[in-house]
Amino acid sequence: MTDRTQNAGNDYALTLSPQELARYQIMAAQAREDEAAEWAAAGIIPGARVADVGCGPAAITVTLAAAVAPAGTVHAVDRDPAALTLGRQVVAGAEAGNVTLSEGSAEASGLPAGSYDTVMMRHVLAHNGGREQAIVDHLATLVKPGGWVYLLDIEASAIRLVGDPPAVAALVELDDRYRSFHAAKGNDLSVGLRLAGLLRAAGLTSVHQRGWYNIIEPPPGLRPPAWAAIPTMTAAGLVDADDVARWEKGFTELDAAVERPTMFVPVFSARAQRPAR
Repeated sequence: MTDRTQNAGNDYALTLSPQELARYQIMAAQAREDEAAEWAAAGIIPGARVADVGCGPAAITVTLAAAVAPAGTVHAVDRDPAALTLGRQVVAGAEAGNVTLSEGSAEASGLPAGSYDTVMMRHVLAHNGGREQAIVDHLATLVKPGGWVYLLDIEASAIRLVGDPPAVAALVELDDRYRSFHAAKGNDLSVGLRLAGLLRAAGLTSVHQRGWYNIIEPPPGLRPPAWAAIPTMTAAGLVDADDVARWEKGFTELDAAVERPTMFVPVFSARAQRPAR
């Protein structure tokens, strides 16, 4: 469910940390609850063979593994060795014996063509501006005839953080800086709106789209993706020490607030089928 696999020209911005892993795990739990019907319709059922391309620390991978158990399998791929190392720990902790992890990129996963009932990619395309179609074209080659490609991504311009703590203003500033950073890299943080078109252009049929809001009251200690991107944005000269100090102060205040803010995150999924022979 991650955004860890990317083309070499679009370096992934988010630094892995315990806070990032916690965010991924919260997202995975919410995905299993919100998307159960869509997963089943896309062939993620007991006994299925599933690929998770751009798996990151394997938070969604182990959730998929539970959905296809006991006879099904999940092959998860990421290009970042550090993400795979953490992912192996997550898989071991979940005792998910039906998972295989390997190194590969979004466009060259190294997975065998025509071998999977379902191929999933989550929150990857937004980090791959200009490469989205090539990536989806590759995913389409991995599924069996009659198999499904399942995509999920965001529409970041409609994300809202609502609440009374003064710290919210600083965090909105951080999010705005993050979006500007991605725009400068040519990434499309609204790619969730284009998923169906990407699937059709890859030659897939029976396209189904869905959109909804994830409504989250962030618990103390949880940090957004923009926080994990601070080292990369700093290296790019878009963030300085004063910015970081201001945002750290904002999060400290937010963590201590009794009245929690609410985050509204628009999410879009699309699934499509490879035509049967």
